[in-house]
Amino acid sequence: MQGPQTSRPATLGELRASGWQSRPVKAEVRANAARRIASGEPVVAGLVGYERTVLPALENALLAEHDIIFLGERGQAKTRLMRSLADLLDEWLPIVAGSEILDDPFHPVSRYAQDLIAQKGDECPIEWAGRDDRFGEKLATPDTSIADLIGEVDPVKVAEGRYLSDELTLHYGLVPRTNRGIFAINELPDLAERIQVGLLNVLEERDIQVRGYKVRLPLDVMLVASANPEDYTSRGRIITPLKDRFGAQIRTHYPLDTATEVRVVLQEAAPVDVSGVSVDVPLYMAEVVATISQLARQSPQVNQRSGVSVRLGVANYETLVAAATRRALRLGESEAVPRVSDLAALASSSAGKIELDTLDETGDDELVARLSRQAVLAVFRSSVDPGDLGPAVSELDDGSAVEVGDDLPASGYLEVLSSRPGLRAPVAKLAGSERPAALAAAAELVLEGLHLSKRLNKHSHAGGAVYRSKRPS
Repeated sequence: MQGPQTSRPATLGELRASGWQSRPVKAEVRANAARRIASGEPVVAGLVGYERTVLPALENALLAEHDIIFLGERGQAKTRLMRSLADLLDEWLPIVAGSEILDDPFHPVSRYAQDLIAQKGDECPIEWAGRDDRFGEKLATPDTSIADLIGEVDPVKVAEGRYLSDELTLHYGLVPRTNRGIFAINELPDLAERIQVGLLNVLEERDIQVRGYKVRLPLDVMLVASANPEDYTSRGRIITPLKDRFGAQIRTHYPLDTATEVRVVLQEAAPVDVSGVSVDVPLYMAEVVATISQLARQSPQVNQRSGVSVRLGVANYETLVAAATRRALRLGESEAVPRVSDLAALASSSAGKIELDTLDETGDDELVARLSRQAVLAVFRSSVDPGDLGPAVSELDDGSAVEVGDDLPASGYLEVLSSRPGLRAPVAKLAGSERPAALAAAAELVLEGLHLSKRLNKHSHAGGAVYRSKRPS
């Protein structure tokens, strides 16, 4: 526990003289949330696509001082939502020094804190707990026990000579140790039903009972949890009495459109920083990656109950950038710009993130390749003016061909474009630049789009492709 500024009260007497007032943790969170709402700030930062759906529901729940359960498929930022709530706690909070459960100096609940205050009075030492000290998190697993969450007798303390009836022999679990804070449970249905029963008192009566002790600790805790929809998970369920005790159930969702998906991907993707190589990802290539995820969520071959996480788009974007960087390193180029030919690398980053729901022989790689083609066609149609493409197609009617590939340097594309002004015009317009790497990437999208829209033939080979006119030479 890190201490704040030394000017803060250090004893109970100094704290009382300072005029500090204690308040329940939910009232504290509500006040800080209300302040953000009034100033136009989001209650939780860094979440894209939830501005009109999840965040209003979350604001209502916080203002109503509700315990919250976030319900949604994998990869919908449920964990981030829960962890972000810690930012709504006060920066520092006074506690009785040495208290395991962050006792309120004015309203102590543990035997340790009560005895210390009775012994020292106004000289009782005070410590200051930060936000991180007041947020607890547990991933629910089938082997989680009541002792983990609530508490158990500490055999070491018994061995030291204390009686079993002594409350000081208790070892507090994660929930009481988050007293006056926020406790988060990830994947709540994975918690055994008999263990879920142990949380009923925490949510309703706001206390815990440990073993056969005649002790009830009135806790001040805000409980939040996450879960997958019950119609998908077969590992367990949330018992009805527990679900009934949560004040708010908030449904999360995937990005509703491609533009939002792009924003999420660009925000979450890790930058590739390789000395000597600058990376530039055209917006249309980011849109291709995002569209792959959007199409996967609509595909009848994909199990939609398991969901298609936004991690698919993030991993694919990172892999696409890595493939372009690898090519630049191999060819000795200083700029890496992802191309359509780099999309073949997405097979590895997509594996395991799409659960098939089909009886045919379609495999993951084939499905990703099909989704990639559909995404390229969709982005091509939205990014390139069809009126600019006639001369580009006509230039290949003489029987010549254009070859592309992931091992072809950007200078090779310049040679092709310099002899085909009809192709260069839409390529330069799409690229928005005369940089060789940017023109190479735009050329591949235009050529592939013409093929997918059935205006050019394509012959694929390892690492590349050849585009020709559909008219016989």
